[in-house]
Amino acid sequence: MNDETSQSLGSTAAQAPSLTPGTPLGLGPSSRWWRNAVAYQVYIRSFRDFDGDGIGDIEGLRHCLPELADLGVKIIWINPCYPSPQRDHGYDIADYRAINPEYGSLEGFELMLAEAHALGIRVVMDIVPNHASVEHAWFQEAIAAEPGSPERARFIFTEGEDGGETPPNTWTSVFGGGAWHRVEDGRENPQWYLHLFDWSQPDFNWRNPQVREEFLEILRFWFERGVDGFRIDVAHGLVKPARIPRGEGVGAEGLWGRPEVHEIYEEWRALADSYEEKKYFIGEVWVDSAEKLARFTEPGRLHQSFAFELLVQPWFAYRLRRSIERAFAVAGAEEGPAWALSNHDVHRVVTRLGQEQVDRDPDPRDMLADARRRWPVDVELGVRRAKAEAGLLFALPGTVYVYQGEELGLPEVLDLPDEVRQDPIFTRTGGAEFGRDGCRVPIPWSASGPSMGFGPEGGAKPWLPQPDSFRGCARDLEKADPNSMLSLYKRLSRLRPELLGGASRVEWIDAVPKEVVAFRAGSLVCATNTADEEREAPLIEGASFLLNTADLVDSSGCGAKGSVLPANSTSWWRLG
Repeated sequence: MNDETSQSLGSTAAQAPSLTPGTPLGLGPSSRWWRNAVAYQVYIRSFRDFDGDGIGDIEGLRHCLPELADLGVKIIWINPCYPSPQRDHGYDIADYRAINPEYGSLEGFELMLAEAHALGIRVVMDIVPNHASVEHAWFQEAIAAEPGSPERARFIFTEGEDGGETPPNTWTSVFGGGAWHRVEDGRENPQWYLHLFDWSQPDFNWRNPQVREEFLEILRFWFERGVDGFRIDVAHGLVKPARIPRGEGVGAEGLWGRPEVHEIYEEWRALADSYEEKKYFIGEVWVDSAEKLARFTEPGRLHQSFAFELLVQPWFAYRLRRSIERAFAVAGAEEGPAWALSNHDVHRVVTRLGQEQVDRDPDPRDMLADARRRWPVDVELGVRRAKAEAGLLFALPGTVYVYQGEELGLPEVLDLPDEVRQDPIFTRTGGAEFGRDGCRVPIPWSASGPSMGFGPEGGAKPWLPQPDSFRGCARDLEKADPNSMLSLYKRLSRLRPELLGGASRVEWIDAVPKEVVAFRAGSLVCATNTADEEREAPLIEGASFLLNTADLVDSSGCGAKGSVLPANSTSWWRLG
């Protein structure tokens, strides 16, 4: 790659120092460095393509670290970057101790890690303990071994019904279809293995001590290289019933959030706490009660679990407040909630909020159903509401997780051609569900060029096609626009640490219109208007108006001292 191309992928990154991997030069001494930090989720495949093969890579991320530091990011969470056949884009891992050659090398990862640390950014990897890839060495050994062998005992194999012709029960996959796959090995009574996701993702048997020890060694492998923590995929999974129920009509009871899983995380936490520079775990946890969720972050277990409440709620003030109250009630008192408005599994915020808002609870059978709707979208309205919700999000004590591209106000790509869709949800449901490809389209860095700056000039086409509408959201345009989504995110992230201080909870302001949710946290007062018309703002003595998300440049529509809340907007004030 020539110098011109390298500069086009982030000339500021060239200023990052050359370091020994893992050197934490830019990191502070805090033992709870995740508290009230801004975290940024990097879907590596779609972030930045440095080598021009159409796929994002670690070198592309390394060159863009200064951009993330400028955004106020203190943590990056990188989606799986291990070797994988990519049937579920990295969540089917073939080797937990290496880097996918498509994305780079272990040496390149360590260099990126060192430069992130030099910029004061912690690095959190994604780990997938519920299941592996069918190409994982252990599973290949299991398939080659006899039923009942130690190799098969690492996974969940069992005999089928009807002489092996039908699965042992009617458990269903999260991705659609059945959760059992028959081993075609020519045996008279073939076994079946469990896969709660795609057939290519066999579930580990976490009742096997060898599995537990293996994952402790995997964690040590990355911790010793300077990785700061892990996001745990399907953290509510892992342990399955000791005896597999058999026959028709068997439901999913007992598959998720079993009490035995906490023993595993207690072992993991003990390992994390053994390091002088404390390590961190955050779980992706979906369970059916607040009580069950709270158990995951009890002392000695996970530091945080994602507060998905805001992600699944429609745009109504009372629902936003109730969601925030629930999240604080569940979060560990010392760690605080980990907020997220989106991620790689749901439609983007602009699209969700630009659709018709229905005042109802999420479907308990599919909590993300309303976050993946195909309804018509008013993009302009969605952008306005997304700005308002960002203002609400950044005002909350706790860790704020931003999915790549949300700081640009990207909409969901709903019209991807069927032939380019790769998500197993799309294929396993026969196209009945679009899946998640639309939020994983490579993000735009410049308004010009065939890949909008995602890759170098002359490089391969991006692995998913970018819509032309992305050009208007390109980072170079938004950096030059003081009223852009990017400018808003930068301003919020810069004000946040000073205003929140050490705040760990909010103090609600009740004397507001029903369409407004308002609170105080630290020296910050925040009020969000969810109505399509302006509303009266709360009047707080001694508070000075700072900003309104509808217009960062001209606040004349907000009245004296921010006394008016424009439609679908959030205002901030400073106390004292």
